[in-house]
Amino acid sequence: MASDVRAVAIVGAGLMGVGIAVAMSAARIPCALFDPEENARALVPERITSIAHQIGLDADELLRFVSVHFTLASAVRGATMVIEAGPENIEVKRAIFTELSTLTESTILASNTSAIPISVIAERVNQPSRVLGTHFWNPPYLVPLVEVVQGPSTSSDVVEATMELLTAAGLKPVHVRTDVPGFVGNRMQHALKREAIALVASGVCSAETVDMVVREGFGRRLALVGPLEQADLGGTDLTLAIHEVLMPDLDVTAVPHPFLVAMVDRGDLGAKTGRGFYEWTPGDADRRRAQIAQGLLEQSDRVNQDESTGHGRKHVDE
Repeated sequence: MASDVRAVAIVGAGLMGVGIAVAMSAARIPCALFDPEENARALVPERITSIAHQIGLDADELLRFVSVHFTLASAVRGATMVIEAGPENIEVKRAIFTELSTLTESTILASNTSAIPISVIAERVNQPSRVLGTHFWNPPYLVPLVEVVQGPSTSSDVVEATMELLTAAGLKPVHVRTDVPGFVGNRMQHALKREAIALVASGVCSAETVDMVVREGFGRRLALVGPLEQADLGGTDLTLAIHEVLMPDLDVTAVPHPFLVAMVDRGDLGAKTGRGFYEWTPGDADRRRAQIAQGLLEQSDRVNQDESTGHGRKHVDE
């Protein structure tokens, strides 16, 4: 089935939709982009050109593989995979997939949702076996991981085809076998954020200290070694000893932390309002995002150089 995937349609020409189009077009995979907003559609060439210049690719070459459509029907015509990159809203995504199910018959339907279970999104689709999650990370052209989430009804052939397409695009797909909220990456990322917020809320340290500990401490090695491999290297007995002391004291708030809720209620929404965990002045966020993108680009170059050797270990569940 994987060899049948020759063209991709992307629903949503926002940050993630355009980023996914760049990742696909860089691999010479044709992309049809649809967005209901005329302004979003009009900005696609400019945004792709800007990204191309940032990462050292030929903008004209990328744009040869991208078409912009003003109707969903024309975008999905001829596509063998559709990637939805719309707002992170259950009803919006359900509506998109309901329409997609009437416009297509055998097309793979994928959602870039960050946390919503695939079974919820596929609720009104006439063939839920062709629906799955493809959770890209921002920006998709610099962060290669894609979580391929198998819903309870998703066909294994659809998973295989999707994994092969993403690999052919130079991305790093992983198979998430069970459809849980947040999948793998966001469950871990937000467990970290919950503890980070709790530390600041309880006065243990400042937001600056939390971020410094992550960046300059374990964050430096995370691109090289994941938490479970690190546990093996240090000894699972050491991990157990630490857990026996630490686990009873970690934050286990079962709802969004009241400290975060209060921030949002005050209108402290981060860079877009000038205040969040930090103070932000005009231009700060754009400069910081540019620094992060440059760092990711340099990191990607280093990882690509190192990856040719591989590590050759066999996982115990394989």
